[in-house]
Amino acid sequence: MTTDLYSSANYQEALTGFDHNEAQTLAHQTWTPENLCVESFHEQTKYYTSRWDGLCPYIDVTPQMLAAAQKPFIVYALPPEGNYGVPINDKYGLVHAGSPDFWTDERRARKFKELDKLCRSFTVTERVVPGRDLTVADVFDLGREHFTAYEIHDQEIAGFVDYVQKLDVLIIQAHAENGDLVLSDVSIVMPERDQVYGSFCQWNTDYRNRSPGIYACLLASRWTQKAGYSYYNLGPVGDYGYKALFVTDHEPIFALAMTDADHPLALDPTSPLHTDFKREDWNQVYRLRSD
Repeated sequence: MTTDLYSSANYQEALTGFDHNEAQTLAHQTWTPENLCVESFHEQTKYYTSRWDGLCPYIDVTPQMLAAAQKPFIVYALPPEGNYGVPINDKYGLVHAGSPDFWTDERRARKFKELDKLCRSFTVTERVVPGRDLTVADVFDLGREHFTAYEIHDQEIAGFVDYVQKLDVLIIQAHAENGDLVLSDVSIVMPERDQVYGSFCQWNTDYRNRSPGIYACLLASRWTQKAGYSYYNLGPVGDYGYKALFVTDHEPIFALAMTDADHPLALDPTSPLHTDFKREDWNQVYRLRSD
């Protein structure tokens, strides 16, 4: 039976006694009604996503959070084992770096050898930093050009810093012989999921002919294998064909969208409400299960 936002007795019951002035904690997330929502735009139409949207995986929700959110509100990347959301078109691309078969695949082995040769003059550094030691300024320094290019809001950088408070962060950088910073790749180490999640990568366009973005995927996958984790998570792969070289498994991405049917975002057939969701999935909060 389908349960939507407006008909769920469980949802209404969960709102009882909710203190909108108290900071809420959920898994790796903390929030208040004031910092929860981040403005997003489709063309000129404003809607809202969460503070963890741009840089974090497996974003959980509660009925209280959904009640506090401004609308239209879209949450991507809900936990696949959770009770919320519907599957969307895109998927996470997983790299089974812990499997020997990944590294012995003939085509990959050949391509990786070519990448290593292409980037052999780079000096690569790897460091694991407790997330609690990172500030918003630290993260911004690692990805300022990437954040500008992909319109990552300052509040989403703050959301990342919030998310990693009890997690480690892997920072891989490569420098050219002349001292240029070629790439900075930042990933979240997630032991409970036996994976490392690729949060963002910034690379120097002057070195485009060295394929620094693909090289960063290789470096992170190697670190994942070396550190004893099974999977490196490349994040959503629908718009990134180059990631196909690495992907061994796909994981569905679940999302939810809360909107009024007559909102301009809902009336625009090119908006994410239409491109990412089926019309009947709007305001679908609780996951429909067959078991």
